[in-house]
Amino acid sequence: MRRRTLAFRLRWPRACLATAVALSSLGLAGCASVQWAPVVPGPVDGTATLLADGRVLLAGGYSGANTPVTASAEPYDPKTNKFTATGPMTTPREGHTATLLDDGRVLIVGGANEIDGALTSAELYDPQTGNFSPTGSMSADNSGGTATILKDGRVLVIDDLNGAADLYDPRSGTFSPTGRMADDHMDGSLTLLADGRVLVVGGDDAQLHGLASAEIYDPSTGQFSFTGSMTTVRDGLTATLLPDGRVLIEGGQSDYAHTIGYSELYDPKTGVFTPSGTMIEFRSAHVAVSLADGRVLLVGGTDAIGRAISSAELYDPKTGTFTSTGSMAVDRYWPVAVLLPDGRVFVAGGQGNAASQSNGSGQFIDNTPEASAELYDPSTGSFHTAG
Repeated sequence: MRRRTLAFRLRWPRACLATAVALSSLGLAGCASVQWAPVVPGPVDGTATLLADGRVLLAGGYSGANTPVTASAEPYDPKTNKFTATGPMTTPREGHTATLLDDGRVLIVGGANEIDGALTSAELYDPQTGNFSPTGSMSADNSGGTATILKDGRVLVIDDLNGAADLYDPRSGTFSPTGRMADDHMDGSLTLLADGRVLVVGGDDAQLHGLASAEIYDPSTGQFSFTGSMTTVRDGLTATLLPDGRVLIEGGQSDYAHTIGYSELYDPKTGVFTPSGTMIEFRSAHVAVSLADGRVLLVGGTDAIGRAISSAELYDPKTGTFTSTGSMAVDRYWPVAVLLPDGRVFVAGGQGNAASQSNGSGQFIDNTPEASAELYDPSTGSFHTAG
C-alpha cells in the first residue's frame, strides 16, 4: 500500500509510465469525492509535529479523492484538549515533511499540490507568531518524501522516488545537495541512530519492487552506503529507535501485497538484521511511537486483507514480545502520531473503511478520510477522543 497518492501521481511521470498501470491496478482511478467536517486540517497525507511548548502542529494534506490539497494548519493543545487556528502555509501541500528545528521553528519541505505539481520549495512555521514564511528551495530533482534532523541541527531531506538528498541549514536558510541513495526506498522508513548516522530501510524501488535493502547516511562524509538487508522485503513498514540503540522494524507488505506480521531488529554496531517477535496482528501502513518507558506502540494500519484497522499493540524490548492494548474509536491507516510530554500519544487523521472497495485482488482501497483525533494513555491502555 503506497502512502503518497496525489504526490505519487504528480511526481512519478518524470520517471516512467508505470504509475498509470500501478494506480489502475490499485483501483484508485475514479474514486468518489468525499465531504467531511474538518477537525484535522487535511486528514490524508498531512503532518503532525510536536512543538517545544507541548502543542502539536497539524499542517496540510487533503480530505479525500478529488478534493483540493490544503494550506491550512492548526495546533492542538493537550492541556486544553482544543484545536486552535493559526496562519495558513504559504503553499498548499500534501506528502510533505515537517521537522522541528532546534530553535523551536518547524521546517515544512516539499510535497505536491494539484496546481504546482511536485514542490521543491520549503517554509518555516514560527510558533511565537503563528505565521509561515518561505525559506530556501531544494535541488531541482528533490521534492522531499522523508526527513530527519541531524545532531548538528541540519535537516536531511530525501526524495524517496529518485534517491536525491539535500541538507537544510537553519542558520543560512539554504539547502545544499548531499550524497545520493543507491535505491529509491519509496515508502521506506528513515531513522536517526544514536551515533548520529541515519538508517534508510525498505520501501519500493523505481520499478515498484519491494526492497529488503538498507542504507546508512553518514553526515561526516555526506555519503550513503549499504548495510545489512532485512530478512524480507517490506514497504509500508515502520522503523523505531529503541533505548539500547537498536532499531525495531515492524510490519509492512511484501512484493505481492501480503501484509507482514512479524518484526526484526537492526543492530547498528554489526549492521545485521535479526528476526524478533511476532506481532499480534498483521499490519501495514500503520504508525509506531516510542513511549517514555521504552516500549513501542503500534497503531492502526491495514490488516492481512487490506482493510483499515483500529487495533493497537505494544512491543516490549526487554522481552522481545508484543501484547495487545486498547483500540481506537475508528479504523485508520496512514494516520499521524506524536508522543506528548505527559506520556500520552496523539493520533490523528488517516483513512478508514466507510467506503471500502475491493480492487479485485483481495486488497481494499479506500480514500475516506478520518478527520478526527484520539489520545492513547499508556497508564490505562485506552484511547479517548481529542478535541
